[in-house]
Amino acid sequence: MIHIPYLGEVVSLLTAVCWSTNAVLFTRAGQRVGSPTVNLARLGVAFVAMLALHTALYGTPFPFHAGAVRLGWLATSGLIGFSLGDALLFEAFVLLGPRLAMLIMTLWPVFSALMAWAWLNQTMNLPKVIAMLVTLGGIALVVAERASATSDHHKPRRFVLGVILALGGAVGQAVGFIFSKFGMTGGLGPISANVVRVSAGLLALAVWQVLRGELMPNLRKLSDRRATWFITLGAIFGPVIGVMLSLFAIQTATYLGVASTLMSLSPVILLPVSVIIDKEKVSFRAVLGTLVSIGGATALFLL
Repeated sequence: MIHIPYLGEVVSLLTAVCWSTNAVLFTRAGQRVGSPTVNLARLGVAFVAMLALHTALYGTPFPFHAGAVRLGWLATSGLIGFSLGDALLFEAFVLLGPRLAMLIMTLWPVFSALMAWAWLNQTMNLPKVIAMLVTLGGIALVVAERASATSDHHKPRRFVLGVILALGGAVGQAVGFIFSKFGMTGGLGPISANVVRVSAGLLALAVWQVLRGELMPNLRKLSDRRATWFITLGAIFGPVIGVMLSLFAIQTATYLGVASTLMSLSPVILLPVSVIIDKEKVSFRAVLGTLVSIGGATALFLL
């Protein structure tokens, strides 16, 4: 195999670009048809794509050989991460915009570190605690600025709800990550694990919407061709290409910490997008807070 210098690092940066694109596309789609429709449809697209990919690589659409215990952990991970956590995140996209919602999502390493300490007895040394506080401080800097700039009577409630939902999305991501680690014990590949997670997430979300009588109304909203196009592209860039690139980056990057840093740059990439496309005024304080929070999240991987 030909050695290409910094291939893993370049792929890590492409991963961040994919996730940024994913956030913008789902935000646009959610503004047109609502976040429940976006969540259901993008899981449907990802489900078909992941089954085809798994069949092409392993000769079978589903990893039945994983066993009941591992399938249970992974299914629970998908239910919490894809169904619940992402449902909260997509609504936060609509309320806050992709930049701020993705910034708050950088808290997921903090939550996963706390859960690993509580559930897996992993140590929490002083540098990690400091890194967590730095991450929180950076996000608090941006959130406090946005809160003070929100003057309309109805916007403060919308803003606070969006922050709470984004925090819920970060917790869901962290729980999904921990449960995935349990499910991948024994050498189960990440692609097989993702097939189980996407399948469980889609099934749980579909059943929930059927029980609430929302499934057919949400599906009918897909007659909005522009929204459907946004969702399809977002699913391809996120759960399919984004996940594949992240796995490849972890395997090929010289240093995992550098790869993790580059993959967490989505909020930085979204800064010019917010200025150019959304006409949002981004202050120096917002830029500084974004960089500080990403630096803190990065330190959690390195320390």
